[in-house]
Amino acid sequence: MADLFANYEHGKFYDEMFAAPGKARPHYRRLFERFGLLENMTELMDRQRTADQTFIDRGVTFTVYSDNAGTEKIFPFDLLPRIIPSHEWAHLERGLIQRMTALNMFLADIYGPQRILKEGIMPREMIETSKNFRPELVGCKIAKDLYVHINGSDMIRDDAGLYSVLEDNLRTPSGVSYVLENRQVMKRVFPTMLRDYRVRPVENYTNDLLNLLLHLAPAHVPEPTVVLLTPGVFNSAYFEHSFLARQMGIEIVEGSDLVVENDKVYMRRTDGLAPVHVIYRRIDDDFLDPTVFNPKSLLGVPGLFNAYKKGNVALCNPIGTGVADDKA
Repeated sequence: MADLFANYEHGKFYDEMFAAPGKARPHYRRLFERFGLLENMTELMDRQRTADQTFIDRGVTFTVYSDNAGTEKIFPFDLLPRIIPSHEWAHLERGLIQRMTALNMFLADIYGPQRILKEGIMPREMIETSKNFRPELVGCKIAKDLYVHINGSDMIRDDAGLYSVLEDNLRTPSGVSYVLENRQVMKRVFPTMLRDYRVRPVENYTNDLLNLLLHLAPAHVPEPTVVLLTPGVFNSAYFEHSFLARQMGIEIVEGSDLVVENDKVYMRRTDGLAPVHVIYRRIDDDFLDPTVFNPKSLLGVPGLFNAYKKGNVALCNPIGTGVADDKA
């Protein structure tokens, strides 16, 4: 099927696969040749259908809301993967680590000494008028002095192929479950491709995430309990919430499953209340605690803010991180 890309138009934008019409970039050459070995378009479409059916069988869906009606859709899967060479990835990794460090230092200053404001490096009004700034937390010590636990950085390339960060997502970043499931489907559709390319594995992500959450627990707790707080089954990202909780072996809870007593968080169980030490929250700040933020919220936990502020429970990501990814 050598004519698969015969009518492909190489635009003015940076093309990930082709350096010129019909000329694949070095790291795509093997893939280009592999697709050329497919017998016909029918075989290609059969593989696409296999991928789509696998997503259906695995329940990999997301909800699209329109006109107050939710539509369940399977995750779109592209048979042509984006390949990032190891030297490019190493460069990206260094840059993103540097960015995460800078964001953490920025948040630590904004909620701490505020030198960046006092020295006029950033206008005070820009911070204090942000809807994501939480003045209630200024001077509050947080778990391990870490503000940025998870960041969803949206990357783009310019016409020259240089990477840039389009935006950061520091509150409740979503989408990693689709990366993990995508990899599993790719293994089924092209079983030898990942091995031939020696693709860097991603399967250990949930173990790394669980270790991070355990690390955030209060120091005096030898065996911390971690839960994932979800808005519920009708949330567009609920598949991811249930997937991550299942993979980490932790409870998935809604706000009504938790209660705060004496500034400590507990989970309701059939045999009574069980203490909770770390909450991986997938609920935005405004809905976390109706006694402090949105009083109409039915998703959060009354009293959670005070328990958090007193260090009795850790939140991932912490409250107030959104000021660092404010698009305003």
